[in-house]
Amino acid sequence: MRIYTRTGDKGKTSIIGGRVDKDDTRVEAYGTVDEVNCFVGQAIQELEPTLFKDVLVDLEKIQHELFDCGGDLANVSTKRELKLHQESIDYLEKKIDEFIDEAPELERFILPGGTKPSASIHIARTVTRRAERLVVKLLKADTTTPEFALMYLNRLSDYFFALARVINYRLNVNDVEYERSAKVFRDVKRKDDK
Repeated sequence: MRIYTRTGDKGKTSIIGGRVDKDDTRVEAYGTVDEVNCFVGQAIQELEPTLFKDVLVDLEKIQHELFDCGGDLANVSTKRELKLHQESIDYLEKKIDEFIDEAPELERFILPGGTKPSASIHIARTVTRRAERLVVKLLKADTTTPEFALMYLNRLSDYFFALARVINYRLNVNDVEYERSAKVFRDVKRKDDK
């Protein structure tokens, strides 16, 4: 099997339902989602399997969802069927809440890092935020872009933040607070809490 086609040698690429320039915002968006997936793959290799068994299951699930997200963003076909659904967001929100409860209380901004796998997850978080910004830009230019991709990426970056803190916590490494940070986080009850 050959992986090169030579069809992109003039700066165009195929998407589902058409062809666009390789620097098109749509290509930037799903390419950045692919970049996130690579950093998730890196973090998977850095996590100890016994201590992070639950996280490894989640991260593999997320890798599949990132492929789904990229496919949804690359699809301009009139017969579009989205692969990402609300259950993915609901699951991320559930896990975020669990991670927030597991890690120590947070009041100030923290520096990315602490441990190698936590640093990798922080990189995935920031690249996810870049993907999110690109999807916002894409939505402004093309209203047929699935908004669900934006919602998923927004929640995913929050998940990565919470996960990075849990990784450090489970490895007995304290997060380093940004020394000039005011107290910016506070315990906010969710609407469903009594």
